Amino acid sequence: MAAGYDEPGGANAPEVVTPAVDVLEDLADGPVLEFAVGTGRIAIPLAARGVPVSGIELSRAMAGRVASKPGGDAVEVTIGDMTKTRVEGEFSLVYLVYNTIGNVTTQDGQVDVFRNAAAHLRPGGLFVVEVGLPDLRRLPPGQDIVPFAMERGYVGFDQYNVVTQEFTSNHVTVSPDGQGRFRRIPFRYAWPAEMDLMARIAGMRLKYRWADWDRSEFTAESTKHVSVWERACP
Repeated sequence: MAAGYDEPGGANAPEVVTPAVDVLEDLADGPVLEFAVGTGRIAIPLAARGVPVSGIELSRAMAGRVASKPGGDAVEVTIGDMTKTRVEGEFSLVYLVYNTIGNVTTQDGQVDVFRNAAAHLRPGGLFVVEVGLPDLRRLPPGQDIVPFAMERGYVGFDQYNVVTQEFTSNHVTVSPDGQGRFRRIPFRYAWPAEMDLMARIAGMRLKYRWADWDRSEFTAESTKHVSVWERACP
């Protein structure tokens, strides 16, 4: 995935990156830490605005691309697991974007992410999570698959287990010469209320919840949320 992660468009499009960086810059009041920093998609433009940025990344292949990018040397990356790896210092903001909380596929692991975020925050510091909501409203009885993309050469669909809250994102790609590729990525979904409880366990409380980086109202029709929790002061 690292080899193709920086392809233009999609998650790397300016209209996707810039609103996220705008909000994170506004919320930051000192050094910030990105969990799952990846190839620096968000961290590098945020650091370019003068915000001190550190990151934790599990994949050496992804992290290796940060330093090779213009401005990447401003982001200090620690190789490790965001559920438990510690970085020295206190931070005004920890953030985890683009559905990556779902890559932690157990409830205990997701709670550990919240606890680790809180452990890095100074009192009053903020933890930001951006994540999509499961499309369960489109599931009739007896069905566990929801297609989300169907175009020439590509089909994408999610398969849900509503008992365990696990799901897989499935991607089928067929090249013009008929060669096929199938990728299956595991996730775990958690409702906003469940994440609020995870935050309380970690000593944080909800401060903001938006439907997107434009800070629009979160409603029953929202397909994702950007939530901000604050570490309680002693």
